[in-house]
Amino acid sequence: MNALKFLRLNSDWNAEPNDPDPKVVTEGTTLRVAFYLNPFAHEATDGEVGILSFRGCSRWRWDSTNDQAWYSGEGRFAKEAPAWGEFYELVGDDATPDDMEWQVIAPDEKRARHFLFYFRDETLECVAADWSIERRSVSSTSAAIEAPACRP
Repeated sequence: MNALKFLRLNSDWNAEPNDPDPKVVTEGTTLRVAFYLNPFAHEATDGEVGILSFRGCSRWRWDSTNDQAWYSGEGRFAKEAPAWGEFYELVGDDATPDDMEWQVIAPDEKRARHFLFYFRDETLECVAADWSIERRSVSSTSAAIEAPACRP
């Protein structure tokens, strides 16, 4: 058995800590998540959006674990993940409970990777072949992030 490890993937960007306003859209087996980037760190501009694309996504889920719950020790990885508010790849043995509600898109592939992103008020888990991030400037209003903003 391989111990579960959390590889931090967001070294030079992160979600806005107060109101990231994440939006999700799926197109076939691609999952896209648009959210406001943190303008207080990593040289993001106010209103700049990050769009995470997960190619070859087989399943994904939202979890209602927020920052307060995580710091209180609640949530699936609260006592394991190194820090709140980060984007990780989980490597090693993960005992995923059978009763978890996933949005299933396709069967898991052998090369599938497990990703975890802690937003302020929710947690995203995703099983996919790969990921990438794109940064875009949009208007500074929260309504600017809608599903079409995720499309290339």
